[in-house]
Amino acid sequence: MRWWDIDPVLELERALFPDDAWSRGMFWSELAHARGPEANRRYVVAEAGTRIVGYAGLVSSGEQADVQTIAVARDLWGTGLGGRLLAELLRAATAFECAEVMLECRVDNVRAQKLYERFGFQPIGVRRGYYQPGNVDALVMRLTAPENSVQGTEIHG
Repeated sequence: MRWWDIDPVLELERALFPDDAWSRGMFWSELAHARGPEANRRYVVAEAGTRIVGYAGLVSSGEQADVQTIAVARDLWGTGLGGRLLAELLRAATAFECAEVMLECRVDNVRAQKLYERFGFQPIGVRRGYYQPGNVDALVMRLTAPENSVQGTEIHG
């Protein structure tokens, strides 16, 4: 993801997460930490032609990485794009030399939970009222040894 992707990413973000969409400033802040020798974030976009149809981001700190966001345009749900984005984040976690990857997922987002479970994430707890507004709980999930979860997974443009 680059700065010129922020506006189309925001459009998709607002369509998918209308109640708790990230702001332009949040994306700018994340991208500011994604380049250079001290980079500890990886953000990617998926494109179909000139349209951004998905994006994902991860932050690393020491031996732990956290998936910050994964989003896929509704018309591409069920196509495997979410898995390809997640695989890219797990490759980044491996490059950052992280031993585990954490994430939060809405408890009512069963589709995402199944995706994460296919990659080996396991539920380890619940954060009550994590998603605001709406007061929706988050399922906390963890993956150890992320390098083992993407073997044999390829991303094609």
